Amino acid sequence: MIVVAIDVKKYKKKLDQKPSINLVPFIDILFTIMIFLVVTSNFSATDVQADTAEDIEDAGGKPNVTDVSGDQEYYVMPVANLHKVTVNGQDRSDAIAGSAVGVQANVIDQGQVTIKPGEIVIETPPGVSADVAVQRPEL
Repeated sequence: MIVVAIDVKKYKKKLDQKPSINLVPFIDILFTIMIFLVVTSNFSATDVQADTAEDIEDAGGKPNVTDVSGDQEYYVMPVANLHKVTVNGQDRSDAIAGSAVGVQANVIDQGQVTIKPGEIVIETPPGVSADVAVQRPEL
């Protein structure tokens, strides 16, 4: 029979020690990743047009027709789940196609267009009828 001595004091000493975390490898890996990202990133300058004070003052909440590309007479105004269009108190919901409606450029520029969830309310300038102000867009 073989008798082996067990050192119980040495084993208890190991249990009492708190684990230590070596942060040096972590910092090395972190800096390596950071250097990789900096080297592979593209820092080229982009062309960004700054807003001038004049553009900011002219912003009235509705599109400026002169800034829109093209010279169309009607512009399509899409609204999510559009179900009602009112022009000068007259219901023109028949002009809705695909949750959008065509609004005359003159009405956008000189009238008042109020967009609510699922609804557009339009007040036209004097002399513009409801039939001319809104048309069904061709999709």
